Amino acid sequence: MSASSTFVSAFDLLPEGGYGGTYNGRRYRITKTVMASGRSQKLEAEELGGSDYISFNLYRLSGGEALLKPCEMPEEKVVDFVLNVIAD
Repeated sequence: MSASSTFVSAFDLLPEGGYGGTYNGRRYRITKTVMASGRSQKLEAEELGGSDYISFNLYRLSGGEALLKPCEMPEEKVVDFVLNVIAD
């Protein structure tokens, strides 16, 4: 699915590497990885002390479009996380 410009902007503001963050009052360990010279990016977030897990890939296509591929979860869950997570 194509990622909205709002989603891509919020995603781009998240730092690369591993860090903590807060989403819906819960703490997460977040890892953002850049691959293929930035054409592919992955974000994983694991709730600390809980069972929630977020995982997706974002592909930057040559025409400027971004393709969002959630990993076995609804796209809405991924979008809400990225738009509302507060990174440390």
